[in-house]
Amino acid sequence: MDKDTRQTREIDVRETYERPKQWAPASALPEIKAIPGWKFRWIRTSMVGQADPTNVSKRMREGWEPVKATDHPELRLYSDQSPTIADAVEVGGLILCKTPEEFVEQRSAHYNRQTQSQTEAVDNSFMKENDARMPLFKDKRSTTSFGSGK
Repeated sequence: MDKDTRQTREIDVRETYERPKQWAPASALPEIKAIPGWKFRWIRTSMVGQADPTNVSKRMREGWEPVKATDHPELRLYSDQSPTIADAVEVGGLILCKTPEEFVEQRSAHYNRQTQSQTEAVDNSFMKENDARMPLFKDKRSTTSFGSGK
């Protein structure tokens, strides 16, 4: 083939393949637009038709604050008509709250330390029962030795 009769790669254009769109059931809660520096969470205000002020109070003391419906007008359509807290976004017994990202990171670190401490306590208690004559764990290492060739 001649260099001149050869077609360039740009002429061959591949069609882009797009997966067919599939139906999915709607989420029970509306999606919230992310705001840098804030984390969002839905907090239970009632369960089985009974108000749960203890849960709401506890979450507020943890640093969660209700999101104002006036700050998120796109969520008004989904919000209940008579929310537990005035001007809050509440959907089906759940109220939308926000807190600074630092609080979420500090909370995660606290519970990670607590989990690590409990895991170490269980391991130490379990290993206290270890006996050399009947080890709980046997070191399963295999060795390979080569003959002397004689």
